[in-house]
Amino acid sequence: MSTAATTEVEHHADVHEEEDNSLWSWLTTVDHKRIGKLYMFSALIFFAMGGLEALFIRVQLMYPEQSEFISAQTYNEMFTMHATTMVFLAIMPLSAAFFNFLIPLQIGARDVAFPRMNALSYWLFLFGGIFLNVPIFLKLLGVVGVTPDGGWFGYANMTLSKYSPGMSIDFWILGLAILGNSSMMAGFNFITTILNLRAPGMTLFRMPIFTWMSLVVQFLIVMSFPMVTVGLLLMLFDRSFGTNFYFPPNGGDPLLWQHLFWLFGHPEVYILILPAMGIVSEVLPVFARKPLFGAPFVIFSGIMIGFVGFGVWSHHMFTTGLGPVADAAFSTTTMLIAVPTAVKIFNWIATMWGGKISFTLPNVYAITFVFLFTIGGLSGVMHASPPVDLQQQDSYFIVAHFHYVLVGGALMGLFSGITFYWPKMYGRKLPDGLGWIAWALFFAGINVTFFPMHFLGAMGMIRRSWQYPAGVGLEGYNLMATVGAFLIATGFAFFFVNLIRGLLGAGEKVGDDPWDAATLEWSMASPPPHYNFRKLPVVHSDRPLWDEKHEGGSPVSQAVIGKDAPAHVEMPPPSYWPLLLALFQGGFFAAFLIGGGGGKFDASAFGTQVMVQLVMGLGMLFTMFAWIREDARPR
Repeated sequence: MSTAATTEVEHHADVHEEEDNSLWSWLTTVDHKRIGKLYMFSALIFFAMGGLEALFIRVQLMYPEQSEFISAQTYNEMFTMHATTMVFLAIMPLSAAFFNFLIPLQIGARDVAFPRMNALSYWLFLFGGIFLNVPIFLKLLGVVGVTPDGGWFGYANMTLSKYSPGMSIDFWILGLAILGNSSMMAGFNFITTILNLRAPGMTLFRMPIFTWMSLVVQFLIVMSFPMVTVGLLLMLFDRSFGTNFYFPPNGGDPLLWQHLFWLFGHPEVYILILPAMGIVSEVLPVFARKPLFGAPFVIFSGIMIGFVGFGVWSHHMFTTGLGPVADAAFSTTTMLIAVPTAVKIFNWIATMWGGKISFTLPNVYAITFVFLFTIGGLSGVMHASPPVDLQQQDSYFIVAHFHYVLVGGALMGLFSGITFYWPKMYGRKLPDGLGWIAWALFFAGINVTFFPMHFLGAMGMIRRSWQYPAGVGLEGYNLMATVGAFLIATGFAFFFVNLIRGLLGAGEKVGDDPWDAATLEWSMASPPPHYNFRKLPVVHSDRPLWDEKHEGGSPVSQAVIGKDAPAHVEMPPPSYWPLLLALFQGGFFAAFLIGGGGGKFDASAFGTQVMVQLVMGLGMLFTMFAWIREDARPR
């Protein structure tokens, strides 16, 4: 640690430059902070849509043998779209919002490595999300048979054209392909950014924990998404071109799909939870007024989770009859992965132990994450035992487990991040009144909804069923779960209204470092200027801002080190080519639906499909050529 004296931190009076907030500026932005905000609000809107679908499910299950509310077909569509939306369109992009906004700020960079590709990634995500939800709006207009209904897992061979004719599964396949393309671009971009654009002195083990967890997530993305992409392509070939990869009568194997899907699907769980773990690892030390206990162990446990996460996929397949050798192997790895997860939990508890804890809203969300995620972990580790899993795999016990992990865990951690970093994004804290009401409703709703599902599962209630029998003791717990779902929905309504109030200027105006934090992102103006750092800081520890303020360390605050910095900082200019390329690429994928999909070859429509895809392909080539020719040098 440096012992150089630091001068009093001055105000950033010169960095709040006039910002263009026109619609065109947002459509053409390549600024990582703006793209992060676009991800955040897009994800929250999709979260509201996924939550509405969940309410349809819960109202249907509120009473036994109910058939008046929604049909079995609509129920299949709702639970398919609910899970797909929450996983791919809500929690993942909400994590991406923090990747975009925070990573360059935390590592002392002015932007990501490839700003235009970053914008392209967002527009592809938005197009993919809209594309996936088009069938729901078509259903509202009376078009049936187009809404995906095969579950978010899309198990073959029920998703093949023989059992799922029409365009429903085709929408799902093509939508996920677009979203996977977006995620892969972002993954390579952030890996390059973290490994190559760190500030002078920012060694890997001086990086904040959130950036470390984000780096692990990017490797998980670029290694797991190709597997599900291959699986989706094979399914598209089976449906559209008559191949037989998954069709048993002609020599195919539906278990091939399960292997390809869960080789992606279980790393996907850690793609969803590790960003929240990183945020909580940033929030808890700030409000405990002490460093994160055992930070290197937290880092290595995250790396181990990412590594072992690729060796546990078949615990989702214990019921498929893999045999005792495979069951024993995957049972062992599933037990093993619980160890680094437990390490993190104990480190968070040790960080709070003996600290001067401030029960602010961000900290309470973080503590809630630790509590609820622990419940989800305890209800999950028992399924490392194949005999236990055989009994509970298709029951509501599993539903309770993964909702405690993803709603009680990932979502609470991400909401902690929103309330914690809102002052950095907008220069104001979120209003506390509605914020506390939202948290209370979330906490009550999550437990009232999902805790009774443990009992429902133990009593034998199967999941993925639109009805259940009367007179067997399931009615009360289902009614409780439905009431809890409405509490969660009300909590989200309060949370979202609070964000809108914050955007409109409500909330206490604060300085650049309202929480007295330790890392680089708090060393600049709030909100940060377009260029982030007028002069790049030199880092001498893993808590550089804390050292400057409290330990006499080398200055990293921009108001101090920026005195001799250049008056103008060159940054990449806006570009509309990412938006155009996303539209052409999305149109190319969408053209596969011309002719109706579902394995029905329509000769009259095939020529139209080829022509549309040719136009879209030429549009992509022209756009990429223009992209290359564009003068994107900093200016």
